[in-house]
Amino acid sequence: MAAGDLLAPMDPGHGELADSARPPGGGHLLGTDELGRDILSRVLVGTRDAIAGPIAVALAATLAGTALGLLAGFRGGWIDAIVMRCADFAYSLPVGLIAIVVVGVLGGGYPVAVATLMVLAIPVDTRVVRGVVLTQRGLPYLEAAQVLGLRRSRIAVLHLLPNVLPTVVANCLLTFVYALVSLSGLSFLGLGSPAGSPDWGRMLSENRTLLDVNPWASVTPALLIVLVAVSVTILGDRLLDRATA
Repeated sequence: MAAGDLLAPMDPGHGELADSARPPGGGHLLGTDELGRDILSRVLVGTRDAIAGPIAVALAATLAGTALGLLAGFRGGWIDAIVMRCADFAYSLPVGLIAIVVVGVLGGGYPVAVATLMVLAIPVDTRVVRGVVLTQRGLPYLEAAQVLGLRRSRIAVLHLLPNVLPTVVANCLLTFVYALVSLSGLSFLGLGSPAGSPDWGRMLSENRTLLDVNPWASVTPALLIVLVAVSVTILGDRLLDRATA
């Protein structure tokens, strides 16, 4: 992520109005935006937030969702009922609309958007992990561990978790994609990164009026969003197929 800052050939925040909305050429490989800022530099620097935010969402949601899923699926009973009722309720809500409303009302920009998506992604991870745990509960290795008198927490962490980990990792990658697209969408709507920041979603929004002059100003961030999302989705699907094979 820091490599983007090092590779940027120019200052992403500096521009000359005399060079505004220029097509590729004249030292600007992807041209400039309406303020004369270098598109390539802004795209490279924007990689930091474009990747860091979704990673934070994916890791936080995966950790919380895995813990809740293990607890609900392994313990069962009233604990499972309470956790899953809450997860099912949250899962039924319109996630995109809630994210827009929360970020719009609370303000705070990108950090609030990241925190909101963390909370909204937890129910999905919880349901996925719980489903895998339920398929493992009746298997001999768990019954043997229980017969030996091992504590439930020890069984869950040392015996059950390693067997659900492949699914957890695959789902974490899919959560990353969900966060990437959602954060880019919020920035596109003006609810994520602040105006003028080299965020891919914000660049796509601010430069869409330049399609007839320098289409690369908006096409480049759009292509990067799609490329990263599709690549990580394919990787996640393959890991999930292996985990469920």
